[in-house]
Order: sequence, then C-alpha cells, then structure tokens
Amino acid sequence: MPPLPFFDRGFRLAGPSDIWWSYLYFHLPNYALSVLFYTLFGRFLLGIVVPPGSHNYILRWFCRLTDWLIGPVDRITPRMIPRVLLPPVAAFWVIVARVLFFMAMFQAGLTPRMAPAG
Repeated sequence: MPPLPFFDRGFRLAGPSDIWWSYLYFHLPNYALSVLFYTLFGRFLLGIVVPPGSHNYILRWFCRLTDWLIGPVDRITPRMIPRVLLPPVAAFWVIVARVLFFMAMFQAGLTPRMAPAG
C-alpha cells in the first residue's frame, strides 16, 4: 500500500534519528514552558467554574504550581487589568518566552531540523 500523501511530504529528519535524547537541552525547557502555559490556562478556566475559597485539589495544585509566576506578573501588569485575568496575562508572557527561546535556539542551530529527502 503506498503512503498517504498527507503523511509523507518527502521530508526526513536531518542528523541523528533519535531527536529526543540528542536535543534534550532544547526539549526540556520547551516542555517545561508548555506545561507552565497549560497549567496557567487550566488555573484560569477552573477559576471560572470553581467558586473562590473552594477546596478543589486540582485548582489548589494549579495555584501552587503557578503562584511563583503570578507575583511578578502582578507587579508589571497595569492595575486596570482585573486580577482574575492575571493567569492569561502570565500565559501570554510564557508564550513570548517560549517563542524567544525557540528563536534563540534555532539561530544557534540547536533545534531539530527537517531536511529534504534525497
């Protein structure tokens, strides 16, 4: 059976075939920033559904994992922004950090690259 055109674009990984361990210095910070982003997003969404002061263990852990970032974001965010919107604002800064991290690593040639097959 021939490969499906959607899945086979004629590109193969350049360099070693084990892109996880070979680029661990790139993947670990990238993964940590993505976990932080989704935790902030989950904190915000769960904060809408769960009443304040609730003993919901998931929300408590989301708060524990992200309070260290909410503090500095609170200091740099203008007071006209409601405090309930601090997790999405912090998530925005995490995305900015993640993009800048990728751009720096890409420019240094330290990210996995795709090369044309052939």
